[in-house]
Amino acid sequence: MAYVCLLYEMRIFSYFFIFFALSQIVNGQAPLSPRIANYTIDLTLDVENKQIDAIQEVVWKNISSGPVNELQFHLYYNAFKNSESTFMKEGSLGGGLSSQDSNDCNWGWIEIQSLMDSAGVELISGAKYLQPEDDNTSDQTVLSVPLSTPVQPGESASFQVKWHSQIPKTMPRTGYNKDYYFMAQWFPKLGVYEPIGLRGATEDGWNCHQYHARGEYYSDFGSYDVSINVPSDFVVGASGELASKIEKGKTTTWRYTLDDVIDFAWTTSPKFEEFHRQWKGVDIRLLTYPEHVDCAPRYFDAVMAAFEYLDEHIGTYPYSTLTIVDTPIHGMFTGGMEYPTFVSSVSFCSLPEGIRTPETLVVHEFVHQYFMQMIATHEVEEPWLDEGFTTYFEGKILDSYLGADQSTVKVLGLQIGNESFNRAEFFNNPNPQIAPSSTKSYNYPEGSYGNIAYNKTALWLNTLEGIIGEESMREVMKTYFETWKFKHPCGQDFIDVVNRIVAKNHGDTFGPNMDWFFDQALYGTDLCDYAVKGISNTETMNARGFIEDFENCITEEEEQEQYNSEVSVHRLEGMQLPIEIELFFEDGSSDLKFWDGKARIHVFTVLSNQKVVKAVLDPRGKLPIDKNWLNNSYAVEPDHTGVRYYFSKFFLATQRALESLMVFI
Repeated sequence: MAYVCLLYEMRIFSYFFIFFALSQIVNGQAPLSPRIANYTIDLTLDVENKQIDAIQEVVWKNISSGPVNELQFHLYYNAFKNSESTFMKEGSLGGGLSSQDSNDCNWGWIEIQSLMDSAGVELISGAKYLQPEDDNTSDQTVLSVPLSTPVQPGESASFQVKWHSQIPKTMPRTGYNKDYYFMAQWFPKLGVYEPIGLRGATEDGWNCHQYHARGEYYSDFGSYDVSINVPSDFVVGASGELASKIEKGKTTTWRYTLDDVIDFAWTTSPKFEEFHRQWKGVDIRLLTYPEHVDCAPRYFDAVMAAFEYLDEHIGTYPYSTLTIVDTPIHGMFTGGMEYPTFVSSVSFCSLPEGIRTPETLVVHEFVHQYFMQMIATHEVEEPWLDEGFTTYFEGKILDSYLGADQSTVKVLGLQIGNESFNRAEFFNNPNPQIAPSSTKSYNYPEGSYGNIAYNKTALWLNTLEGIIGEESMREVMKTYFETWKFKHPCGQDFIDVVNRIVAKNHGDTFGPNMDWFFDQALYGTDLCDYAVKGISNTETMNARGFIEDFENCITEEEEQEQYNSEVSVHRLEGMQLPIEIELFFEDGSSDLKFWDGKARIHVFTVLSNQKVVKAVLDPRGKLPIDKNWLNNSYAVEPDHTGVRYYFSKFFLATQRALESLMVFI
């Protein structure tokens, strides 16, 4: 009888679920994402002890073809439990914060006290920590919990979690300092159970990395309903919409809800001041400390420029809110971060306005709403797909908004554009060939993560645009977004889009596909450097004598002056890219020629009545990944003005790179 009742209840539930789904579609509220991992959290912040107590419900759906016998949770806060975690051993803090905080034992941790399934079976007793990358048994950032009843294919299961955490002080991305709290990666969060075929997976299984010092996160889409209980004089900002705000004595409950996202973060402080602007129905909210309110217009203007650009060139922002947190100086280690509908910047508003730190940071973090929030790539395994893409679009937006030659710095006569900044950071690396862009975040050696995952990727994306053209690149990016939004693509998925669009627009102009480009730019470490090595002009003489018949003799007096001009071009590094060269003649005319860039040396030969007096490689700047622009031109009479110009650009970009050590992007 119980079995029959269970079947009946399941059937009723199925009918209800189908009816609910259909009603949402009819009302225009169909889910944007598969909503695999869904969280309801009720938490209380203890500001005296810097702790959190929470009750959490997790509803998870098995989309694989087989039963799942365990859950794997990220417990990120245990990275800050002691000096022996993998995060700490990888040197994220450089000895600064960890040594400072160890004196007062300001470490942090998280403990699951109870985890029960829907049948009331306690599961936490069988849990164990995993260390899938490094076998560091002191690392407790991944917890495996065996299930009493497997979750069958297509089924959803509900779990009740009770947990307690100690908030760390002044740790990267999260923690507290004084009365400021920034809560990121703060709750027990499921990894991603990848079915066969997802991101190239060859078998079903959990993808749940330890917390590493470099690289960020990978999560499933879902819905969040989070109630945050804080002292009533505290202001709360969070992912999503404020559904309700209820004051009970000295405590206020701020309830935020959000659908179709991969994460949830929040902040609180009694000192926040709040400002708002609207963009096409989106409420843009800025939380800042009183001493930084002068920066509010800069944040709003920059992020609204980003809204406009991405709406036109990529796709529509689907959420109703965006919260910007301008962190106080004592919270700067939580600045420059991105979470769904929730970003943070770093307060450098005391610098001259021409140093565009607020604009750069808020634009960069907003772009992440598209690349790794809506297009949920794996930031640990393929960081180039989020940080590289974001850096690329950061440059596009800032150049459009502020001007291509001054989008990063315009102060005291110094002007530096975003692309020059990327070039300086990448090429000033002591060994820019130290790793390919395809490297996993935690495997980048000797601090090369930012230079390569961010800057090199942005450079070769701009180079790809230079090769296939701006219109084709725009179509590539828009198609990639529309195809993969609210999904988990991998690098090959992007390459497939490029190959499809290039073949459609250019046929076989660049070969059967663009794999040759990605083999070099993404998977290779070769550098790019083309140089004009010399120009020679040899006067030629026309044929003389009896040429066409035996009666008309062509004499020397009748010949016209002509020159055989040769321009020698060298490929100095390993990358082989198609490149243009413009030849300038003594009468002021010019001729644009094309070279496939494959040989180590190529000689352009021109027969003309004008001498070639100058040659410029890549005259339209289509290959920003070319490391040395100083050797891209050659003049018969040296053009010192040009040399000084490029040297000045390089010097200023180098200076900006040194300044950027203060900036967290």
